[in-house]
Amino acid sequence: MVCVQKSLSVGPALTFRKGLRDGIPICLGYISVSFAFGMMAAEGGLPVWTAVLISVTNLTSSGQVAGTSLMLSGGSLLEIGITTFVINIRYMLMSLSLSQKLDSKMTLLERCILAFGNTDEIFAVSMQQRGPIPSRYLAGLILLPFAGWALGTFTGAAMAGVLPAAIRSALGIAIYGMFLAIIVPPAKHSRQILLVVAISAGISCLFAYTPVLSQLSSGWVIIICAFAAAGFAAWKFPLPVLDEEEED
Repeated sequence: MVCVQKSLSVGPALTFRKGLRDGIPICLGYISVSFAFGMMAAEGGLPVWTAVLISVTNLTSSGQVAGTSLMLSGGSLLEIGITTFVINIRYMLMSLSLSQKLDSKMTLLERCILAFGNTDEIFAVSMQQRGPIPSRYLAGLILLPFAGWALGTFTGAAMAGVLPAAIRSALGIAIYGMFLAIIVPPAKHSRQILLVVAISAGISCLFAYTPVLSQLSSGWVIIICAFAAAGFAAWKFPLPVLDEEEED
């Protein structure tokens, strides 16, 4: 009986092949989103190879879109750096959480390499696995999504000048649809999240329609909205602190 319970707690073997299988749905989703990003970058005047280089060295949809938009609009390096840092800072928190589940045999070099592919979807799938996560499973889980992200970017950038304008315009909303898909589900189940989203949107509209404030570049507006909404949430809806007895 003890042996059976132990095997159930460990779960299925986390092999490289299982990682590949688990990464297939993520890969398919990444192709469609990165296609829209590649098309946006090419229409902005970036060469195909530049759009692909951005994707293979970043692997972050929201950060890439914001950073590339600022590049195309002539934003400063400081503005681009702070904007992408604020948008992508969540990966630091996810990596800290995921590191607690990694196999103790995983070397520092393996951790550094695999940390590059720790996206929202990779993190979510990894955290659902039972038992310590070995490097071979993470490598398989990351491989196909990474390839799909690069392939989608290349295809979108290469076809930007071939597709009719009506189709390009329709596909251009795919990025914004992805952002809505991220915020709508949690906002439907949490009034706190809905309020934070509304505050961020309200501040953004304030900067967009106020004559003086509208002169501020989009990068700094993103930074201000993010800090203001996150600061309000931290002040108004702090997480309860558990004492030692409750934690036990």
